[in-house]
Amino acid sequence: MELFAQDRLEEAIAAYQRALEDDPGYSDALHALAMTYAHQEKLDEAIEIGKRLIEVAPDDELAYTSLSIFYQQKGMIAEAEHIAAQARTLSWKRQLSDKKNSGDS
Repeated sequence: MELFAQDRLEEAIAAYQRALEDDPGYSDALHALAMTYAHQEKLDEAIEIGKRLIEVAPDDELAYTSLSIFYQQKGMIAEAEHIAAQARTLSWKRQLSDKKNSGDS
């Protein structure tokens, strides 16, 4: 993340890829890699990694939201809306679960 913050994007990408070689399911590295690609306007790559992130972390609302943004930036509005709806559904489920769990205390 430090490399990204310093705008050393190619080095950041290499670091994320090394982390993913060690742990292909490392969701933070996948998210950071997707965001770095999006920052570089490499939207096809960002979308590909965003899809992998959702496979690895299917309950991560932020993963869906990020993928929706990548689709929007690419002009793929139908896909963006579909993924955004999935993010909202996850958010509602989490809110219901939180409400239920707080009522049990």
